[in-house]
Amino acid sequence: MLIFLEEPYLFALKSTLLTLYSMKFLVSQLLHFWRDRPSRINVIALLRFLAVLTGIVTVYSVVFHYLMAYEGREESWITGFYWTLTVMSTLGFGDITFHSDLGRAFSTLVLLSGIIFLLVLLPFTFIQFFYAPWMKAQEAARAPSSLPDNVSGHVIITQYDAVTSALIEKLTQYNYSYVLLVSELVEALRLHDLGFRVVLGDLDNPQTYRRVQVEQAALVATTANDRVNTNVAFTVREVSETVPIIAMANVPASVDILELAGSNHVLQLGEMMGKALARRISGGDTMAHPIGRFGDLLIAEATVSGTLLAGKTLAESRLRQRSGITVLGIWERGVFETALPETRIGAGTVLVLAGSEEQIRSYNSLPDRAESSFAPVVIIGGGRVGRAAGSALAERGMDYRIVELRPDLVKDPQKYVVGDAAELEVLVAAGIRETPAVLVTTHDDDTNIYLTIYCRRLRPTAQIISRARLERNIATLHRAGADFVLSYASMGSSAIISLLHRSNILMVAEGLDVFEVVIPRSLIGKTIAESGIRRQSGCTVVALKQGDATVVNPDPHSPLHPEAKLILIGTVESERRFLKRYVRQA
Repeated sequence: MLIFLEEPYLFALKSTLLTLYSMKFLVSQLLHFWRDRPSRINVIALLRFLAVLTGIVTVYSVVFHYLMAYEGREESWITGFYWTLTVMSTLGFGDITFHSDLGRAFSTLVLLSGIIFLLVLLPFTFIQFFYAPWMKAQEAARAPSSLPDNVSGHVIITQYDAVTSALIEKLTQYNYSYVLLVSELVEALRLHDLGFRVVLGDLDNPQTYRRVQVEQAALVATTANDRVNTNVAFTVREVSETVPIIAMANVPASVDILELAGSNHVLQLGEMMGKALARRISGGDTMAHPIGRFGDLLIAEATVSGTLLAGKTLAESRLRQRSGITVLGIWERGVFETALPETRIGAGTVLVLAGSEEQIRSYNSLPDRAESSFAPVVIIGGGRVGRAAGSALAERGMDYRIVELRPDLVKDPQKYVVGDAAELEVLVAAGIRETPAVLVTTHDDDTNIYLTIYCRRLRPTAQIISRARLERNIATLHRAGADFVLSYASMGSSAIISLLHRSNILMVAEGLDVFEVVIPRSLIGKTIAESGIRRQSGCTVVALKQGDATVVNPDPHSPLHPEAKLILIGTVESERRFLKRYVRQA
């Protein structure tokens, strides 16, 4: 049954509902405000002040009556309170005045005390003990303090930094829910207003993790300093013995402590960064060097400078027919391009290859190889990343020299050159004139950009690989002349994603991933050629995986089996387009 109301009644109904909602909101705010112990203390202090003020007004009103009687006049009690408040508030209407000197002296006393109590103490007391706590309580109510009981499978993040910022972006991309724990109210509100899913709570309080349903979470990721990470891991273990905990370690000595505290995985990003940078070194030759493994599939890179491949197109090189290898794409000064038959190989091109171990060996046995360079690799920066890169190069049998400004960081005098890398003499002593590659590993992006430009000028043909602290400087480092750039943020976030039951993703380079997906329903029965994957998303199918078998370079005209998995390569943006186009619409 429909009931039609006239406009005046409808307006009245809306007004009533709005009033009820406002009262409900006000009551909830007052209850939240009163539950906070400091807020209750502040209210009590304000009430005490108001009680003192009320007592003073009452005393003044009584004295007013006696003085009026002294002057032969009679006024009501309401008039007494009226006169006291008008004088104390300095309004002074003047309709009631004393005629005697005693009465005028009393009026002066009331006026001066009113200035102090009503115009000075009352506003500041009200603001300090009620208004400011009230606003703080309102802000605290706006910042969530818990998650619903039915939330599960989410990732709990204990700090917002460069690594977790990139992690949140990847979690959003792969449709994982997350919650960001923040202990400071101002920071929680800032992140909440930016659109992040935030919960306010102390990291060392077990109740905080109960409120975010840690027992139902997929994992806890903590990326603060080693002491905070240890405290987080230990506190989480008080609540849940099963939730996986991933923690960052800045020094090797903290690894065992973090594991004892309850961490399942401890990531040393400095060590990981150094090894990853070292893997990018081509070794001064044109051999294909694996940079990652995806099951039976190897991803490798090879420079072509000085080989017979330079100047040819990929079709003319006939690499697939000669070795079985697949050229996924090429790097040209940090820019990745998908491989096409007409793609031309330049003198500075780096090929991105995919194939089995046998196919990699077959590629390396081709006759158009260049002579290897045995000159030391120059590593600029002797910190954790630089030392880890040196150790990784030594494991490959490659020589290196580390340029370090601080003598106290020198570990092996034969491998170190002490001095400022901005000075030509220091770089020459390290072997900049002959080196096949330069690793720039300092923790300051401005310094890395400066040194990249400098080394590119001194050694135009060298392979230059740089580290970036902030992702926004990656493009700048490429423009400065770096062939490859790796950032802490991407490496850390990719490592965490891999441990989040996503071993089906491999970061080939900054912004370039190999990833595995189950064949979407929209592609079942179609061929790779019919699917339009490359045209629609920019991703390239590298292999097909069915059971334990991996078919590298699959036939593009064979139908896709429903139980198979696609292994693709693409940039972050093309991967996002693929997931949106094929997976989320499935």
